[in-house]
Amino acid sequence: KMGTTTAPDGPCSIIPLHNLPIPNNDKEVVVLGIEGSANKVGVAVLRYAPPSTTNNEDEGDGVTGGGTYETLSNPRKTYIAPLGHGFLPKETSWHHQNHIVALVRSALNEAYPDETSPEKHLCAICYTKGPGMGGPLKSCAIAARTLSLMFEIPLVGVNHCVGHIEMGRVATGACDPVVLYVSGGNTQVIAYSDQRYRIFGETIDMAIGNCLDRFARVIGLSNDPSPGYNIEQEAKKEGAKFIELPYVVKGMDVSFSGILTHVEQEAKKHLIKGTLTKADLCYSLQETLFAMLVEITERAMAHCGQNQVLIVGGVGCNKRLQEMMADMVKSRGGTLCAMDHRYCIDNGAMIAQAGIMAFQHGVTTKLEDSWCTQRFRTDQVKTVWRPASAWKHT
Repeated sequence: KMGTTTAPDGPCSIIPLHNLPIPNNDKEVVVLGIEGSANKVGVAVLRYAPPSTTNNEDEGDGVTGGGTYETLSNPRKTYIAPLGHGFLPKETSWHHQNHIVALVRSALNEAYPDETSPEKHLCAICYTKGPGMGGPLKSCAIAARTLSLMFEIPLVGVNHCVGHIEMGRVATGACDPVVLYVSGGNTQVIAYSDQRYRIFGETIDMAIGNCLDRFARVIGLSNDPSPGYNIEQEAKKEGAKFIELPYVVKGMDVSFSGILTHVEQEAKKHLIKGTLTKADLCYSLQETLFAMLVEITERAMAHCGQNQVLIVGGVGCNKRLQEMMADMVKSRGGTLCAMDHRYCIDNGAMIAQAGIMAFQHGVTTKLEDSWCTQRFRTDQVKTVWRPASAWKHT
């Protein structure tokens, strides 16, 4: 795979996942995944290679009898809103509509560079059914339906959150972790039990990514490449000092809206006077919010008797969050599984990954059921590819 740019990683073995055996495991399966629930639009081609084919290759874990999943291409485009603004549904939808055809072409050509009809390899089209913003979701669902009809292959509707989790499990080899899912639209602590991803704790108002993005706008940070990334860079500046902010954990749930109001007021009061810097405020906000997340994640670990944590979602690339979580997990004798921006930030491969797992176990979405929805809970999905073992308290 020399020269490819969007999918540099090799195949990942299915063995560490301990999923249910795949029916008809001797067939190669290739799917196309489309993600566009927020300001990123991504298309990916993902292949499952059965054990018989991986045995003959240098890479892969065919020798141990398991197949592999491999992302063959994963291009994406990001809509960057003007300074001081968030991304609105209408403009974001236009962005996705403008880029989706080129991304599909690019993904297929990168996956099969020497072929004139790469689409003949595809077995299914996987798309984000929700949750997300209505306009962008609809734009991508229409593209998915069109491709499904053109290529005469089935559709698979995917829950965005489950996509993040399955991509994380495959990329890191985490079998059954406690999951911290942190992004612009979601903040959840999740653990698996009996074919559902159960939500143990979540935000009761706004998502952490939304909180960070809104604060970045207040203090005039750019949306390029993302407001959260620019807050992280500010917080790293030498000499940044910590100021105390409200700390709001309610049982297993967290609340960010009051903290945001407070830190916005502090910014307006102190930045003009020069008594606090942007770095002080960004550092303090990050430390406070991340400490709250580490606390509820630790509680979920203790409750479930787990020693592995997987961080997924766009905010999951934040190095400081990974560092704080790693310290907690290490003190409990556990391991942290984290990823970089390629797989944390919304991308087509994560939709293809959850989609291919469902598809291999017989799940497809009829054309008349291929609607999308802004509200779609993580625990509404029956994960038919995972064992139905109920969780037991240790």
